[in-house]
Amino acid sequence: MIDFNHLIKITISLFAIVNPIGSLPIFISATDGWQKADRARTARTVALTVFIVLSISAFFGDRLLDFFGISIPSFQVGGGILILLISISMMHGKQGGTRQTAEEAQNLADREVIAIVPLSIPLLAGPGAISNMILSAQQYPGFLGHVSLVIPVAVIAGCIWLLLKLADTITQQLGTIGINIVTRLMGLILAAMAVEFIAHGLTGLFPQLAG
Repeated sequence: MIDFNHLIKITISLFAIVNPIGSLPIFISATDGWQKADRARTARTVALTVFIVLSISAFFGDRLLDFFGISIPSFQVGGGILILLISISMMHGKQGGTRQTAEEAQNLADREVIAIVPLSIPLLAGPGAISNMILSAQQYPGFLGHVSLVIPVAVIAGCIWLLLKLADTITQQLGTIGINIVTRLMGLILAAMAVEFIAHGLTGLFPQLAG
């Protein structure tokens, strides 16, 4: 029997980890100069990608990591380093790999790639979210238990799509200066999150560090 109270707790914790609100400055910066239709298409792609990644994590996450011989701590360290590099670029007013060249801006395929990396992975469906789904799946063994975890994942994906779809309105309200300020602040917060990922990963890899 599905425990909806526990699923609500999973949804809340997953929302906090995914932090779609914090991804808005990154999305706005990465899609700077795009047409509204292109942004809307990218928002759908991001939401769908997050839904697929987190759903797969719930069903096959532990098996996939075992197959490649990757531990959760190693995944946390690797993902944390990538997020840290992105956050440093944000704090310096640069967009790093999230920024497109003029040639790339004309290429729909490149836009789809940006929607998947880094907007979906690892910024939204990152180590923390994937780890959270893998751990939740261990608490809900069996096929039906894993299927029930699709509910909070679908809720989060819907929130992501709605927030990113409103990015144009948010852009108009904040303006260029406002976006730059928020981007730098979120870069700082993202850096702190990255350090947390790395610290937890290192503690898992080297338990003696926790002593």
